[in-house]
Amino acid sequence: MVALKKTELAGLALSIEGLSHAFHLDDTPLPVLDNVSLDVAPGEFVALLGPSGCGKSTLLRLVAGLEPADHGALHGDGAPITGPDPSRVVVFQDPTLYPWRRVWDNVALGLQAQGLLKTQRPKVDAALAKVHLSEFARAWPRQLSGGMAQRVALARALVNEPRLLILDEPLGKLDSLTRIAMQKELTELWQRQGYTALLVTHDVEEALLLANRIIVFSERPARIKAQIVVERGYPRRRDDPYLVGLRGEILGLLGLGD
Repeated sequence: MVALKKTELAGLALSIEGLSHAFHLDDTPLPVLDNVSLDVAPGEFVALLGPSGCGKSTLLRLVAGLEPADHGALHGDGAPITGPDPSRVVVFQDPTLYPWRRVWDNVALGLQAQGLLKTQRPKVDAALAKVHLSEFARAWPRQLSGGMAQRVALARALVNEPRLLILDEPLGKLDSLTRIAMQKELTELWQRQGYTALLVTHDVEEALLLANRIIVFSERPARIKAQIVVERGYPRRRDDPYLVGLRGEILGLLGLGD
């Protein structure tokens, strides 16, 4: 794994053991995950790739503790994951900002919900500074571009000082230029903060630019088809022949090769 800039990792060690899960539609089970096992080291950046609807986002929800798995076990630093926790924060594709709250107040939501805002207000300013939005603290969500709104969502996650950042296609709705800029910002934030990152994306190139390791899933119910270690430092170049070669290999695994 590529060494991070931080001297001490703040990341959470994630263990997924024999995880299986199904949706129940009219009392009929629809299998989504099939015996998925995966270990993620503290401070590692792991990307999940697979066909649309195969179960990647469901896996993220289980890791976040938003619902219990049918079978298998999930552990964070050796402790069972049984529900949501501020140390595990999800950033979704849609920023879901409250339009009646200014940027600063949207970022402060997590601390406010925990009853910590009165004593930890500086964390909100620090989180906005990390995503380069300090000047927009008093702006309304309607005044932001798509990229800026997503950076507010990132700041809202970072204010909780997460040890695991769970990213569910957070850049999927952005235009290409904004997406490239946000990919760079995500990498730099991860390197500075040292948290563990788990990313779902449908963009093979994005996974190659951001992740230490890429997990390729099968069609639903998702099974792990391959794990690919990306042996490159940061920043990475899109035209790096090594990454171009890995892209072809991954597309082949997804059934999209030549």
